[in-house]
Amino acid sequence: MSTRSFAFSACLGLLALFGLSSAPPKAHALGPKGDAFFGYSRTGSNTFYPNVGGLNGWEGALQIHMRPFLGIEGDVAHYGLGANAAVPRTTTVLLGPRLTVGALGVKVFAHGLVGGEHSANGASASISGGSVAYALGGGLDVPIAPFFGWRFAADRISAPTQSPSNGTHARFSTGIVFRF
Repeated sequence: MSTRSFAFSACLGLLALFGLSSAPPKAHALGPKGDAFFGYSRTGSNTFYPNVGGLNGWEGALQIHMRPFLGIEGDVAHYGLGANAAVPRTTTVLLGPRLTVGALGVKVFAHGLVGGEHSANGASASISGGSVAYALGGGLDVPIAPFFGWRFAADRISAPTQSPSNGTHARFSTGIVFRF
């Protein structure tokens, strides 16, 4: 996947989320419409490329409720922060359905996301490329204040045409959630 087609896919995904978020005024009386997440994320070793240890980074996600228990989620993450120039930086942009159930403010969710991944090595062009990627997993949102919660999430994340078969295709995330 070229950088240009990756950027086009990312813009298309964001436009889809924006279009889905413009609900009719009557829907605003139905309670929470979604949530926005931002936090720390870590991948397992060799998740996208061989001989690359687990990468630290950030993750942001936006979920819009479409029906009770069912929503659409967009997810953007960037890994390789704080690493030296020899470690690749990896960015993922994913979109897909999410099922959420909850009681007493605690929300449990499962999602299946598909999109793209792009990695680049700042020191040389030895690793530079992109691929289709997916993430399957879920998490738990625990309330900490009105409209705010704390998320713990885990996914199996992979870019099938690039990810080594012996890699640890895991992603762990934690951070703040704003419910709207």
